[in-house]
Amino acid sequence: MAVLFSTRWEKHTKRWLDAIQGALTDVTVFNGADNDVDWAAIEYALVWQPPPGMLHQCSNLKAVFNLGAGVDYVLEHSDLPTDVPLVRRVDPCLTEGMIEYVTHWVLHIHRGFARYRNYQNEPKWRPHWYPRPQDRRVGILGLGALGGAAARQLQSIGFDVAGWSRSSKTIDGVTSFAGDDQLEAFLNRTEILVCLLPLTPATKGIINAKTLAQLPEGAQVINVARGGHVVDEDLIKALDSDHLAGAVLDVFHEEPLPLDHPFWKTPKVTITPHVASLTNPETACAEIAKDITRMEAGKSARYVVDRDVGY
Repeated sequence: MAVLFSTRWEKHTKRWLDAIQGALTDVTVFNGADNDVDWAAIEYALVWQPPPGMLHQCSNLKAVFNLGAGVDYVLEHSDLPTDVPLVRRVDPCLTEGMIEYVTHWVLHIHRGFARYRNYQNEPKWRPHWYPRPQDRRVGILGLGALGGAAARQLQSIGFDVAGWSRSSKTIDGVTSFAGDDQLEAFLNRTEILVCLLPLTPATKGIINAKTLAQLPEGAQVINVARGGHVVDEDLIKALDSDHLAGAVLDVFHEEPLPLDHPFWKTPKVTITPHVASLTNPETACAEIAKDITRMEAGKSARYVVDRDVGY
């Protein structure tokens, strides 16, 4: 058996190749960046943003495993045959990282910690009151594997949590909104909005002037999904008008974020460089090995993407 590894994470290539070899014994691993790839031998591909045309060269491909949570790039930029399963990444480490990031920033916003950093620069001693978690309404856009996990964690801390998704979901202690006709009601009750949606034609630009206006005055936005969910100009206008109190952005239309992008100089925006949750090579390869074992036994892989809905 032969597998292909191809990502833009050149700095960590050796760690990935070692992890693949450790999880998948008795296989030949080809690095897509090398010149000696036997394309016809490859049965499984492990990729993150592979070069256009690369997957088409694998004439005996059985499945493609995406090494990140979002599959939008592969669906948009590759010529992957429709009969080859595309498997999205779900593993405990990826979920843990996202829970940590979302919880940190929700608590940071809830407690108003940013102002104390500013006070220190002045300097100024000025304590502020803050509400109890149950009096703070958090809304999660997207209740899939990552969104559902974040919602459960925030609910366990005591926050008043609701979620919005394409179809209704049942999570203990979390209010569920579903479909276009319930989006406005969901936004109206949300003081801290967390976007964890998959990027599809239906969700592209969902954070725009109309939806931002439906949030309560003083609300804040955390985007850890894809940059394409946000209309940048609309978000900046909502911040400049003081309708929104702030935004935490980990993902962008173009990455790295261009140095001349206005987000860098928008005071109410906090930028992190797509680090909300990083794929761990060892845990990811262990999960991929389980699916390859399943497929070799004639079963389907877990978490196969439905291309009609985009996730």
